[in-house]
Order: sequence, then C-alpha cells, then structure tokens
Amino acid sequence: MAPVPPSTSSAVTLNINGEKHQLTVDHRTTLLDALRERLDLTGTKKGCDQGQCGACTVLVDGRRAVSCLNLAVAAEGREITTIEGMAEGDRLHPVQQAFLDLDGYQCGYCTPGQICSAIAVIEEHAAGWPSAATEDIRPEAGPPPLTPDEIRERMSGNLCRCGAYVSIVQAVTRAAEAHQAAAQDDDRADQDVTTEETAA
Repeated sequence: MAPVPPSTSSAVTLNINGEKHQLTVDHRTTLLDALRERLDLTGTKKGCDQGQCGACTVLVDGRRAVSCLNLAVAAEGREITTIEGMAEGDRLHPVQQAFLDLDGYQCGYCTPGQICSAIAVIEEHAAGWPSAATEDIRPEAGPPPLTPDEIRERMSGNLCRCGAYVSIVQAVTRAAEAHQAAAQDDDRADQDVTTEETAA
C-alpha cells in the first residue's frame, strides 16, 4: 500500500479583532492573504508583498507584524488586531483620530499599516524600548523623549509614497501625548483609590 502523502492544508482558528474564525488554509497561505481573500478584511493592504513597505502591518499579541511575511497557520492562538478592530463602535481610536485631524494621509493606501505601527510605537515607547535614534539607552535613563527623530526612526518600516511624513509625525506626536495624559490620569485615579482604602 502506497504511503499517504502529507496534507498541504490545515484547519486553523484565527482570533481576529476579538472574533474567532475557522478556516482551512494551505500551509503556504500568508496571514495577509487569509485576512483579505478569505475573511474579506481588506483594510490590511498588500503593497510590496516582501515585508519592506509596511502597508500590511497588523498587531499580533499587541506587537506589530507585517502580515505578508507571517503564515496564517502560525497565527493560530494569537490575538490579531487589524485596522477594522481599532475603533470602539463609532468612536475612533485616538491614533485614528489624530491621523484624521492632522491629515496624516493622502491617498490612504498605506494609512491602515501606518496606524497599526503608530499604536505599537506608542506602546513600545511607553514601555521604555529604545530605538536606533535613542541617545541614552541605559535603563536608568528611562523612556527617551518621543522627538520627531525618534518617531521617524520607529516608523521607518512604513513607507508613504505620497510623502505625508510630516503630518504622520505630527499625528503620532499628538496621539502619544494623549496616551501619556490618559496614563497619568489612570495613575492619579489609582492613587486616590489607594488613599481612600488606607483612610478607611
């Protein structure tokens, strides 16, 4: 009896934007193609298909990833967030709002990837991650100032052929400031609760 050839496809469950999707995919199917061709989540754009332009950037477990270089089968069990999952109902994510307010786009093709990267950049910076532009990388130095040079370096994996970089940097700056202010408000609220509990 001839040996049975190994299957070239697998059933996977992808958790995308908080919803589970069951698919049978060829082992060579990229996450990008699964999103666009199988799930009709076309906000994630196909640009170079080589991981160089950033148009297909999504968040995987909160960290940015170029979906054209990730296999769909390898994404099983991971939390995937695409541009379609950023807003809360009719309320835009603060980064989306900043891009809208400051014209951080022109044709808009790269914008979903830019926004996903910007969200990750702000979280990475808040966590104290240095970049190639960071002058002092000692842990005791704390997070570096999120200067335009820092933003440009951290966003350098996302290309904009229209050249909207000035507005993109401004949008990331505004969203980062809003993120920092919200974090400070949360810290103050936590301190108030701790003070009340101690007084009680």
